[in-house]
Amino acid sequence: MKVSDIICDFLLEQKISTVFGIIGSANSHIYDSINNKNIRIINVHNEQSAIIAAGAYYKTTGNMACALVTAGGGVTNAVTGIVSLWADSTPTIVLCGQESSFYIYNHCNRRMYGTQGLDIAHMVSKTTKYSKTIMDPNTIQDELENAYSIALNGRKGPVLLDIPFDIQTKNIEFRAWNAFVPETINNGISNIKDLILNSVRPVIIAGNGIKLSKSVDGFKNIIKNIQVPVLLTWSGIDILPDDHPLYFGRPGIYGQRAANFILQKSDFVLVLGSRMALPQTGYDFKELARGAKIVMVDVDTTEFKEFATLCIHTDCGEFIKQIQDINYINQNWINECVEISKKFPFIEEAHIDNVFPNSYRIIDKLSDFLKPTQIIVTDMGTALLSGHQAIRLQDGQTMFSSYGLGEMGYGLPAALGAAISSPEREVLCLNCDGSMMMNLQELQTIIQHRLKVKIVIFNNDGYLMIKHTQKMLFKGKYNAVDSQTGVVLPDYMKIADAFGYEKYQIKSWDDFYEYYPRFMDFDGPSICEIFMDPNQDFVPKVKGVLNNDNTIFAPPIEEMSPLLKMDIIEDVMKDNISLKSKIINRV
Repeated sequence: MKVSDIICDFLLEQKISTVFGIIGSANSHIYDSINNKNIRIINVHNEQSAIIAAGAYYKTTGNMACALVTAGGGVTNAVTGIVSLWADSTPTIVLCGQESSFYIYNHCNRRMYGTQGLDIAHMVSKTTKYSKTIMDPNTIQDELENAYSIALNGRKGPVLLDIPFDIQTKNIEFRAWNAFVPETINNGISNIKDLILNSVRPVIIAGNGIKLSKSVDGFKNIIKNIQVPVLLTWSGIDILPDDHPLYFGRPGIYGQRAANFILQKSDFVLVLGSRMALPQTGYDFKELARGAKIVMVDVDTTEFKEFATLCIHTDCGEFIKQIQDINYINQNWINECVEISKKFPFIEEAHIDNVFPNSYRIIDKLSDFLKPTQIIVTDMGTALLSGHQAIRLQDGQTMFSSYGLGEMGYGLPAALGAAISSPEREVLCLNCDGSMMMNLQELQTIIQHRLKVKIVIFNNDGYLMIKHTQKMLFKGKYNAVDSQTGVVLPDYMKIADAFGYEKYQIKSWDDFYEYYPRFMDFDGPSICEIFMDPNQDFVPKVKGVLNNDNTIFAPPIEEMSPLLKMDIIEDVMKDNISLKSKIINRV
């Protein structure tokens, strides 16, 4: 049986029926075999997009897809997508064509193999769970099974198999496939029950590990018994709907005030499937939930942090099964969290309109137009920050972005992958004028397949996050961030016409109420450009602050800018006020 046919047979064996790719000479035999099988191939226009789309397919459905790229520039274009999948623990099989094995053997001491070949397996070895160049055709079945198992077991992630052109053509003896057997990592739950039952102000932080372990339903069941305030990470944003009685927001540097207060007041924090990176903790680990015992549950021991009181090495799904019989409720604490949430809503006075509508208020209002099974995909900048701070999700909706790598250009190919994975659901892509240009070509792929994708473009004349960085570092001297300093972006209404999209443009609230409903009601690919203040601030945010001697330090995460008056901090935090709060100059 031909090796390229065996590869397709394996994909079908594992129910992988969708491949995203671009054809080239080096992967042409695999392409040909795919076309002869019951496998759908989506031809994109940049290899980075193929990888991102395949990852979005998994993030939407929990089912794997495959990405197929060619040698040379084809596979190097794919590297950003591969690193993005690795950073977000997204399992995907990446297949790439390679120069013939003859060149690899004979040019192994040279800089490149043949014409375009390079050692891509070595290049991505640090950002995949497994990468291998197949030199013996008789090992292809073993390598496919091994790569698939590695992608899904433990901490999930991408794998890459580099397959030389001549190896794809070889005929070998075919054997039956071995069944995939998932591993179970379970180091017990230690004294977790006592820690929960003895706490007074417990909090659960629910992260992406719950989704990766496919235990969202199990998590929803345990909090019926363990009635504890739940905070969600951005990557776990759709685990609970916003109206769930135990859901109290998303904490962090760009989080929500109420969520940060609740976390900082807690005396016990159970972290399920979050690596608790700086965006969640703030810049001073010692200030995180100062009076709390912190328990981290994770499948990856390298993610355990020094501030954890107890680290439990296990899969979130297995852990949830073991604590399902624990019963706990402290209604007084829940009531206090409700009052904090009322006092500090998502939209606050700082979100003022200035010439154009404020993006946080826009996100809040567009939440009313989301459909029951909507998929929301965001790019970076305004789409990411305003989107994750202000959006209100319902049960049945899915939302994700690139959280680990945060590459501009993620939105369009991710929306493409989501739409291909779930053709019955509509995708809303929140994007920005800068990020759109990074993978603009995928507008054609979306329109080609008439996918249910709607694209919001926040137009802030350039790179708003970098404007804020330069404002802080260089006293407002901008460089290469907008039309005045070297970055000129196109007229997106003309772009919409060129690709054949229905188009809408919003510059005021009157425009919003007239055109946004039409945009959401339109049956087909459409673009809605929303103008915003080119210098709008992203607040609330935990920023470095001045103390009385004019030195700058990192505050605890309850001290979000614009800073609140001290009497408000005292009223909420009571006897758990940070020493740093007491020395902040609030003028």
